[in-house]
Amino acid sequence: QVQLVESGGGLVQPGGSLRLSCAASGSIATIDDMAWYRQAPGKQRELVARCTHGGSTNYADSVKGRFTISRDNAKNTAFLQMNSLKPEDTAVYYCYARVLLVTTWVQNDCWGQGTQVTVSA
Repeated sequence: QVQLVESGGGLVQPGGSLRLSCAASGSIATIDDMAWYRQAPGKQRELVARCTHGGSTNYADSVKGRFTISRDNAKNTAFLQMNSLKPEDTAVYYCYARVLLVTTWVQNDCWGQGTQVTVSA
């Protein structure tokens, strides 16, 4: 009922930048939190950044000062600007949204399919 589609991943050199986008579509009434998570090989999925509907944000300590999350509520989209990328940022990045469905008026946790970010020289 809800699709999250990420884009913007790729290969970048250390110190470089990437901008991830996440577009939500489907039976959406409203979206509460939107967030980016990541999962590196052999590691658990971890929260990278979260943004509430009202625009409050929080970040993992490892990305503070380098990554910025933003969203466009009117377009049901979220973005992750990643600067000063490091090899340890290499992971699959997943978009998350807490969505209130118009069909059931129940909130659902929705995930995108993931986009690969590789930081390497």
